[in-house]
Amino acid sequence: MKTVLLAVIATGLSMTGFAQTDTTIHRTDTSATTADTIRIGGMVIVRNGEGTHSRKVVLSNRINRRPQSNLSTNWWIVDLGFNNYNDNTNYGSAEAQAFAGPGLTKEGLSLRTGKSVNVNIWFFMQRLNLVKHVVNLKYGLGLELNNYHFDNTDVRITKNPAHIGLETGSVNENKNKLAADYITVPMMLNFNLTPGRSHGFGFSAGVSAGYLYSSRQKIKVGNHKDKIDGNLGLEKWKLAYIGELSLGPVRLYGSYAMKSMWDKGLDQTPYAVGLRLSRW
Repeated sequence: MKTVLLAVIATGLSMTGFAQTDTTIHRTDTSATTADTIRIGGMVIVRNGEGTHSRKVVLSNRINRRPQSNLSTNWWIVDLGFNNYNDNTNYGSAEAQAFAGPGLTKEGLSLRTGKSVNVNIWFFMQRLNLVKHVVNLKYGLGLELNNYHFDNTDVRITKNPAHIGLETGSVNENKNKLAADYITVPMMLNFNLTPGRSHGFGFSAGVSAGYLYSSRQKIKVGNHKDKIDGNLGLEKWKLAYIGELSLGPVRLYGSYAMKSMWDKGLDQTPYAVGLRLSRW
């Protein structure tokens, strides 16, 4: 009887042990499947809950990008370049001789290319999105400042009436230039090949309309300067084909007038090329 009782007690203790073991495993499994998740911006932090303080960091695949504005403005753009003109004047015609005077030729009105400087100051330029920021309308307002340095320092321009000719036997001048300044509105179709980048690649093409608000001839002999300003026979309006090329941080520009810069007598079509200092 005693032997049977001991066997029953042993069996009961054994079953109690198995029950306790199963309960422990169940609690462990439950704790193992519990996890705390914290999201901060684009980062997710997951605490594994395995009884330690280790953490697992998961980066979100979402990238937050600011949408591009459909209209952007660029203030105070500066162009630095050089001027010249194509001279197609028929100096033998009656009109050319009436305005230019005898003895003046194409060679006599040639320019010093390295000193004939073009500086443009654009108050602003705006870019309006037309198609997915790739095709844009670009326009602005500014001043075109053009200097034409004559290679022949004997060139003289008079006014009332306007006339250009040579003053032979004059003292050799240090400087003889014609200046023509316009207030100009450019209008271009812009193709931005890398939208979203401030220093991207692309090009623009269009036209500009400028009004002549100042013209003058400056002659310098030593420290003495002479200036003639006013109506010197230049055309009041300047219409031109214009273009722009963006090569990363480098931007180039160019313009070519649609007709002669002179109102009559001479057929000289001006053009300019240079470097544009611009944000886009």
